[in-house]
Amino acid sequence: MRYVIIGAGAVGGAVGGRLAGAGHEVVLVARGAHHAALRAGGLRLRVPEGEFTYRLPVVDGPAGLGDLRADDVLVLAVKTQDTEGALDAWGPAPVEGGGTAAERLPLLCAQNGVEGQRMALRRFRHVYGVCVWLPATFVEPGTVSAAGSPLTGILHLGVHPHGTDETAHRIAADLEKARFEAPVVPDLARWQYAKLLSNLANAVEAVTGPVESEAALALVDRVRTEGRAVLDAAKIACASADEQRALRGDKVTLRPLDGAPRGGGSSWQSLTRGTGTVEADYLNGEIVLLGRLHGVPTPLNELLQRLATTYARERRQAGSMPVAELVRLADEAEAAAGKPSRP
Repeated sequence: MRYVIIGAGAVGGAVGGRLAGAGHEVVLVARGAHHAALRAGGLRLRVPEGEFTYRLPVVDGPAGLGDLRADDVLVLAVKTQDTEGALDAWGPAPVEGGGTAAERLPLLCAQNGVEGQRMALRRFRHVYGVCVWLPATFVEPGTVSAAGSPLTGILHLGVHPHGTDETAHRIAADLEKARFEAPVVPDLARWQYAKLLSNLANAVEAVTGPVESEAALALVDRVRTEGRAVLDAAKIACASADEQRALRGDKVTLRPLDGAPRGGGSSWQSLTRGTGTVEADYLNGEIVLLGRLHGVPTPLNELLQRLATTYARERRQAGSMPVAELVRLADEAEAAAGKPSRP
């Protein structure tokens, strides 16, 4: 199979680079300065073993490939807010032998949250979800880093909305030859919603910086408690913290990388790069949506969704709000929603 990485940024670049390093055919899809750098100098992947350069085919859309191959796997690794544009571009792309990508090819949604695969299922017949546990950073155009060791990441796979099939197992086998663990599970949503709860902290980090202080950690706990209450009300199951720890163990331990500081998570990276958008509508916003559907107040996640999107839109500096100020706003939001004050 050939892997077409739609969105060769931090996650897409790490997955594409590792697959290429394991001998698989890979095409990278990127835009702007990143596209130019990849074409000029190849993909530079910084990992604990060193820096590797992969000179791979690079395109900015399906036209650059002509007819897609019948054995292509499309890996959608753009941020969720960019999903519709990617689906518009790639869904109608012709495949050799007839038909389109949306009709014939598997689409693997390697994204945070759960909305991207829902969007994809409106267009593509064969959609696979991924629970992405992969610490990676976009360092500069042409360069990404992935500091996990001994594995680069853990990527749960499954058919969306549920089930498994032979294609998922074939993809998993390729990933496992490329320094990933890739469990194929029939109930992928359990792992994705557990990851969603973890990702609710992304907006806190983006707005106030590293979540390290006692106050920041306490606020994150409140935000996740609100999220769990919503999932309970919606009767959505998720993998427990103990189950996640048992599976992950010390398989993906972060190692310092020369010339590639870890930085923050995906939302912090979006603000730092000044992209103008952030994933909060599909992370904290997913909890807000479910809360409204099931009658559960979500003042903390509403606040974080609004702040993160405002910071991105106005290109404010990542981490520039003092934690104490965010805690004050959180207290006010809960009081306005009629929730009891903290002891």
